[in-house]
Amino acid sequence: MKKLLLLLLITIYAGTTFAQRTGGGGGGGGRQGGGGGTRTTTTDRQNNPNRQQQTGRPQNETKPPLPFREVSGIIKDTADNGLIGATVKLKISATDSISTTTNEDGVFIIPNVKSATFVVTISSIGYKTVVKKMLNNDVLPRLVLDPFILKSEEHTLEGVTVNGTPSITYKTDTVEYRASDYKVRPNATVDELLKKMEGMEVGSDGSVTHQGQKLTKAKLNGKDYAGGDLAKAIQSLPADIVEKIQVVDDYGDQAARTGIKDGDPQKILNITTKPDRSVGHFVRANAGIGSQKRFESNVNANRINGNQVVVVDGNLRNTINGVGSGGGSGGTTKASGINLNYRDQLSKKVQINTSYRFNNTRVNSINRSEGQQFTDRGTINFRNSSDSRNRNNTHNFNFELEYNIDSANYLKVSPYYNYSGAFNSNTSSTFRTGAEHRDIIGTNSGDNTTPNYGGFLFYQHLFKKKRRNFSIQLNISNNDQENVNIQNNNLIYYRNDSDSVSIDSLVYRNIARSNLTKNYRTSATYVEPLDSLSQLEFNAQVNRRSYSNEALTSNIDSFGQLQIIDSLSNIFNYAFTEARFAVNYRLNQKKYNLSLGVTAVPTLLEGTKVSLGNVSIHRTNFNLIPIARFEYAWSRQERFSINYSGNPNEPSFDQIQPVRDESNPQSPVVGNPNLKPAFVHTVNLRYNNYITNSRLNFSANVGTRIVNNRIVNNTIQILDPRGAFIYERNFVNIDGNYSVNGNYSISKQLADRKYNLSLNGGINYNHDVSMTNNRVSLTDQWNFNQRLGPRINPNENIEVNPYVGYDVTRTYFSLTPDKNTNRRTTTLSIDGQFFFLKERTLRFGYSANKNFIQGVASNVSRNPLVINARVEKEFFARRNLTLTFQVFDILKQNNFVDQTITSTSITNTLTNALSRYFMFSARVNLQKWSGSPKRNGRSLQRRGDGSFIY
Repeated sequence: MKKLLLLLLITIYAGTTFAQRTGGGGGGGGRQGGGGGTRTTTTDRQNNPNRQQQTGRPQNETKPPLPFREVSGIIKDTADNGLIGATVKLKISATDSISTTTNEDGVFIIPNVKSATFVVTISSIGYKTVVKKMLNNDVLPRLVLDPFILKSEEHTLEGVTVNGTPSITYKTDTVEYRASDYKVRPNATVDELLKKMEGMEVGSDGSVTHQGQKLTKAKLNGKDYAGGDLAKAIQSLPADIVEKIQVVDDYGDQAARTGIKDGDPQKILNITTKPDRSVGHFVRANAGIGSQKRFESNVNANRINGNQVVVVDGNLRNTINGVGSGGGSGGTTKASGINLNYRDQLSKKVQINTSYRFNNTRVNSINRSEGQQFTDRGTINFRNSSDSRNRNNTHNFNFELEYNIDSANYLKVSPYYNYSGAFNSNTSSTFRTGAEHRDIIGTNSGDNTTPNYGGFLFYQHLFKKKRRNFSIQLNISNNDQENVNIQNNNLIYYRNDSDSVSIDSLVYRNIARSNLTKNYRTSATYVEPLDSLSQLEFNAQVNRRSYSNEALTSNIDSFGQLQIIDSLSNIFNYAFTEARFAVNYRLNQKKYNLSLGVTAVPTLLEGTKVSLGNVSIHRTNFNLIPIARFEYAWSRQERFSINYSGNPNEPSFDQIQPVRDESNPQSPVVGNPNLKPAFVHTVNLRYNNYITNSRLNFSANVGTRIVNNRIVNNTIQILDPRGAFIYERNFVNIDGNYSVNGNYSISKQLADRKYNLSLNGGINYNHDVSMTNNRVSLTDQWNFNQRLGPRINPNENIEVNPYVGYDVTRTYFSLTPDKNTNRRTTTLSIDGQFFFLKERTLRFGYSANKNFIQGVASNVSRNPLVINARVEKEFFARRNLTLTFQVFDILKQNNFVDQTITSTSITNTLTNALSRYFMFSARVNLQKWSGSPKRNGRSLQRRGDGSFIY
């Protein structure tokens, strides 16, 4: 059974028989096989012609030996990791031998082996060489050898330790880290492991950035964990169960099955478990209570058995915003929720993955802002203050069924249902002086509900010819958003700059909005292999989005009755239909991959404005978009890629409707029926290199974005008879918008990873062309940032992580050059912990953050020093119980400033959190593991994403 499973795994990796390969080229989807082998021989192959197959042979007659056969197997280390680049040599006779190397999963395949009896020699840097004589059945066309396990052997060469395979491996669309190379404390979670890895930045809120790009989702052994909740995964899963961390460019399920990539990928985190940590269960629970009525609690229970995963997670908390992380909005958050996840391999052919999440949040926040707005009549000075209360309930249900009908047919069905209900109430005041003298004081409340449901179906058929396949995907979604907003404001207008009131009016209105969006998408893909290295890809898809929009504005009289205001109401329906027809040529060489093609995109926009006499719009458009991707790999640790993408952006219906929309009297909208669709060109270059022996990781990204016919707002400031400004918006096409950005990341590990030097930064330039009062406005913005974040762990008792950041943002305005800005921010922070007692069961943790902001008005500048500290004590032999005492914002300075700059305004927003509080908590960690999943007494083989092959 084990050999059959290994044969299946090797067949998947090989992608095609080696009889069709040249020099051991890769199989389908750009995957490289185990090499075709290099033969050294003096034997004349012409003396051994292939024998013709004979018919009518009696069943008991002995079959003659085969002239040639295929030999395959897998090489692993003692931790059950496949060894990359191990050398495999078969010695058949004194004059005949064949050699090859293993692929990225440790698999090797050698075709055209004459004899079933041979001596195999396996060697790899950092491991003891294995030599073994093999006596096999001579009638088998394929010989699948039992796995070879190599034991490590360390060699010291001039102070450099060479120990096996590299810690970081760059694969196509995947960066892979070997977790065993990064040491973390007992009972640590995955987020602490990620902090040790080169190129990773982890926030206290559970956010993760990899080489400057933010990760969006988490998977465990290739499938969504807890609905894909990234923060939940890394803050709950124990670090000691992790075998590999993978950062994957995810283009969607269809691309994963077909290899055809369309659009921009998501960055996701995939966590693979150790083989001996793939059957068992663990529970992590904590509860805490603090001053100012603060509390928090969480329970996370998991059961893992191979591909079966059961997760139950619940939380309840009342905390202060922005204290633990040294940033964020002011106020408090009360939150509760539950997350249920069940994944299972019901049979050899059927898998399911389902999740349900419920969250309830109540956020009370206090915000203050002040700034300037520039008009033709002069400068308006404003001060805003608001106290808001937001309540939100969400339900999310997802179900996924995968059915491997047979070896040639695959089906996946995924329905979902989401519901969100929100209520917000806001008390605010706005005071405007200078070119406009006006006060607005009042309350606003809103009630919003959003049911959203849909699903997708994916089917794929594999033909007998290797890599030839056909697939179809159907997507349906329905989003229904209902919103009721009540405005109760007192508007006071003054005469010029005096305090003499000219108009004192009340606005008491009810605004009811309904937005129904339906989306239908179907996509068909066909792949035709041209040879073992190249293929043609065809894709056709149709995407239709229909919108029904209704906004009814009513005055509320003294009796609470509603009186609809027709001039402030708006009802319109429209649909946008887009078709795509693409043909692409893909070449997968051992060192490089190339894709070249073209996509034709016809579009149709049609709609009707019901509230103004059924005004209709019917617009068509056509674009040709090139497809261009190139990737070159010097090795598995060094890669370069360049990618071009182009996308048309159609104007929305309200941008082209040829009528005046006054549903918001302070900002009326006038559409432009002559608008052209914008077209966005994007080019990205990426380079990655990990120098194994030096433990030096370097990555760099350069990207540019050019927008032709960009659709921009032309905001016209109109002074009404009461002395207040009305901001009328219309829309125009403008060329000349582009941006260029580049970033880099360098990480260097020293002294067996006791010291990690991390330096990263970037330069960004944005050239923005817009319009104000019918005049072209140019805005040029430069941003330069540098960050140095060494991690210091000289021994098991000390962890020190200082951080220095410097950010410069310079903005130049063509219309108002006297308002050019130069903002500089220096960030100093440090965090870490000290361990005490013999068993390191007592520790003191700390964090401190200080920002120095220059280039912001002194009356709004804030440079707070936020210090947090904690003391933890672990109990029992396995450290199952931890008691913690925490103090947040010891100096009570938790306040922040944020500045937003445009060509017509500068806004400085101040945030003051409730600041200092204390918390006492207890945490329990329980784990029990029973080994690796087995069938018929043998361990299951695994795929590259960590999932098990049943």
